[in-house]
Amino acid sequence: MTRSSAAKEGICPGSGFLSTQSACGMAAVWQQVLAVDARYNAYRTPTFPQFRTQYIRRRSQLLRENAKCGFEPGLRRQYLKLRSQLLALRYGPLSEQSSFRASSVRSSRTTLDRMEDFEEDPRTQGARGHRRSVSRGSYQLQAQMNRAVYDERPPGSLVPTSVAEASRAMAGDTTLSENYAFAGMHHIFDQHVDSAVPRLQFANDDKHLLACCSLDGTLSIMTLSPSPPSVKVTLKGHGGPVTDFAWSLSNDIIVSTSLDGTLRIWNTGDGRCIREVRDPESSELLCCTFQPMNNNLTVVGNSKHHLQVVNISTGKKVKGGSSKLTGRVLSLSFDAPGRILWAGDDRGSIFSFLFDMATGKLTKAKRLVVSEGSSICSISARSWISREARDPSLLINACVNKLLLYRVVDNDGTLQLKRSFPIQHGSQHVHSIFCPLMSFRQGACVVTGSEDACVYFFDVERNTKAIVNKLQGHGGPVLDVSFNCDESLLASADSTGMVIIWRREQK
Repeated sequence: MTRSSAAKEGICPGSGFLSTQSACGMAAVWQQVLAVDARYNAYRTPTFPQFRTQYIRRRSQLLRENAKCGFEPGLRRQYLKLRSQLLALRYGPLSEQSSFRASSVRSSRTTLDRMEDFEEDPRTQGARGHRRSVSRGSYQLQAQMNRAVYDERPPGSLVPTSVAEASRAMAGDTTLSENYAFAGMHHIFDQHVDSAVPRLQFANDDKHLLACCSLDGTLSIMTLSPSPPSVKVTLKGHGGPVTDFAWSLSNDIIVSTSLDGTLRIWNTGDGRCIREVRDPESSELLCCTFQPMNNNLTVVGNSKHHLQVVNISTGKKVKGGSSKLTGRVLSLSFDAPGRILWAGDDRGSIFSFLFDMATGKLTKAKRLVVSEGSSICSISARSWISREARDPSLLINACVNKLLLYRVVDNDGTLQLKRSFPIQHGSQHVHSIFCPLMSFRQGACVVTGSEDACVYFFDVERNTKAIVNKLQGHGGPVLDVSFNCDESLLASADSTGMVIIWRREQK
């Protein structure tokens, strides 16, 4: 059968007719087509949201199948142009996504590397003994080793370890783009349609259990196996929008915060609310995180600039476990050992705190002003980016149209800017993550949402063209992303309430 006859009969030509590069290019065009459909999806049957979900899911399936066929790239691009024009005629032109940049970054006030030390504060003098008790090998020794290496390497390069070459050999020297190629949408959840989903997260060390919270005042726990994926349980009880949540280490408990001023502790098995803890100041609660080494303790941030350690067994505040920031507390992250806590506020500052494991006491250590007046929406900490990068790091979203990667240089949590990656982020609460596997692959990757309705993958090792993948399909700003434990699935949530599960291509 000839190539032309195969095309007439709808049969995809063999892969030998197409180079890998052209196939990737055609798949990218179909991703753009899907993105156009997704942006107009809100206009389709506004009173029947289930149809909109079914429509975009079916479009994704058809486009993914057609991407494997041997149509000319020029025809695909022409189709994209014509479809965009027809949709614009049918529903009207869309407002430009670049409007999100209206919240301009005041570059003259940006101070990416200004650090403040609180050691001179008399209130912290008594904490010096506690600071010495922290293992000095965790950050300072590693930072000293890294500096010598970085002096001889280009900016942004990774710190190699003795197993770097072995890692590459075991990975078959595959590229990061190949490692993070996605086959398309695996499933779409729309139970929170028309209300933003600000946070979502896979359960710890789990491939199929996922939870998300919504501004509609509820949380959902979803299971992706057995098929078909479904909502396992809905957590109801908050009297206002849910702003954040966290899984316990054993995944049997979820804690959540809400604008109703309460912290709630939930049983993930049956969805029961085990305890409700009201903020003593009756302020809105904006973020929360478990202490990684003691899940009996949870740290909560509120709208009155306060940070508080709470014992979830008693519902009481921990003595000495409170502090005040310069603005509304929006983001929290511990390092892996649970010794350092970073907190970000809506005034552009990141504070580091030393956490006393025995008492739960917080001691303020450092302050970094990322950009005055810009909200610190997301903080993610990682001790190793990959087996080739023994480099304690922080990943920051800060409403400056950039994703920021910082190096942790000492035991006080001092930060030094290492890399930045361009994204559209000026006002929404966008989050990012490190890829979870410290696997035998070349390079290291981070993933972020964006206000242009896309999910971006960046290689932290590349000095140019750092984007290794871009997923399109959301109809609004992508607010959060989460990998399952083996990186086979990626979940993303947006401001329209849609949660998309993406499946990674199996090599």
